[in-house]
Amino acid sequence: MFDVRPVGYLVGLMVTAMGATMALPLLVDIAEGRGHWPVFAESMIVTCLMGALVALACKNAAGKGLTIQQAFLLTTLVWVMLPLFGALPLMLGETNLRFIDAFFEAMSGVTTTGSTVIAGLDDLPKGLLLWRGILQWLGGLGIVIVALVFLPEMRVGGMQFFRSEGFDTFGKALPRTMDISKGVLNVYLGLTLICTLTYLVLGMGAFEATVHALTTVSTGGFSSKDASFAAFPGAPQYACVVFMILATLPFVRMMQGAQGHIRPILHDTQVQTYLRWIFYAVALVAAYDFVVNGRFDEDSLRLRLFNVVSIFTGTGYGDGDVTAWGNFPFVILIVVGAIGGCTGSTGCAIKIFRYQLMLRALGQQARRIFHPSSVMVLRHEGRRVEDEVLQSVMLLFTCYILSLGFFSVALEMTGLPLVESVTAAWTAIFNVGPAFGETVGVTGSLAAFPDAAKALMILAMLMGRLEVLAVIVLLVPAFWRA
Repeated sequence: MFDVRPVGYLVGLMVTAMGATMALPLLVDIAEGRGHWPVFAESMIVTCLMGALVALACKNAAGKGLTIQQAFLLTTLVWVMLPLFGALPLMLGETNLRFIDAFFEAMSGVTTTGSTVIAGLDDLPKGLLLWRGILQWLGGLGIVIVALVFLPEMRVGGMQFFRSEGFDTFGKALPRTMDISKGVLNVYLGLTLICTLTYLVLGMGAFEATVHALTTVSTGGFSSKDASFAAFPGAPQYACVVFMILATLPFVRMMQGAQGHIRPILHDTQVQTYLRWIFYAVALVAAYDFVVNGRFDEDSLRLRLFNVVSIFTGTGYGDGDVTAWGNFPFVILIVVGAIGGCTGSTGCAIKIFRYQLMLRALGQQARRIFHPSSVMVLRHEGRRVEDEVLQSVMLLFTCYILSLGFFSVALEMTGLPLVESVTAAWTAIFNVGPAFGETVGVTGSLAAFPDAAKALMILAMLMGRLEVLAVIVLLVPAFWRA
């Protein structure tokens, strides 16, 4: 009989921990003096109580290892239960959202997608704005740990390539999950603190700097302003570009860098490819603007650099209407949004490592046409890529493309126009953030979308964040019999 107690115990602890973080926006609301703090007091009590009760009920299973089925169930349940309880302040607070809207907003936060159904952010209590940032910060930290600990063991999307040697470049392997988690947390906290201080130095207020640091390092993209990062032109946008890129580099390499070992991150082919592709995308968009419009000034370059990096990293901050750039730049943005950052980072989408493997595999197959009798071995960074890894990557690619097609059609069946349907499916399954079209509000709000469309996007955001296969496999009966 399948034992859910180890899963329930861990989920209960995580829900309780998230409830405890509600104390921060509660204190902010008290300091603001708008009388909004009881919302967080009630939400914190309910969340902590429910989480603690579940953890206590399953405590007799504490310390037991997880089977592969339990690991898959845990990763999905965490990303369902945290948004469920994270939606409470949004339903009870001044936003007064209906359940579907509050759950959408919380799921968008925890999956670090960044799509929103809220307009009028400038007038919301600071506690709610901070809570949206905290949801994304927790989600960004969580997905890095999942990518480094669970996905390699679960053999999802080729991540088993990193399972045996992913952490041996420290001079010794990290033998325990807790070691990995502590290392990630330290780097994550450090990046967040440095980002906050940088924003402060560059002229942001303390509150805006804190919220935007939380959503920059998590590559989430929630802002405390309706204008998003357009409210902070100039130097803050350049700083944001730097931290968005840093947050989408492999955290294993970031941990090495924090220990003074810079060489591994400089020689990582995934990092080199990632930075090169960012440069190519920005250069193509800027060159198009120069050829078509004759513009080549600092404002134009900064605008294109910021928006390209924001979508490439899956952060989703906005500054201006990117659809007005022209069809070619818009296609570039759609493509880079489907690529995403590096594996083992807060980045979204399919990620650089898998594109590298696919391109090398295609190149190898092309060479075999001219040299059919030759023996060729696919390698990545000097290590042999096993057929199992490549098959897993190809399966993930297929699932992402099929999911994009499925959700595009399903969203159009809810009554959305074609552009909104395709871009909403794209932004949800790849966890990018913005959608485009006439139905989208001027502030980027998706409040006008039908409830059925929001429900579909909730499912797509969940699947995209957990790399599709981790959710789909739960629906396969043979998986539970294995």
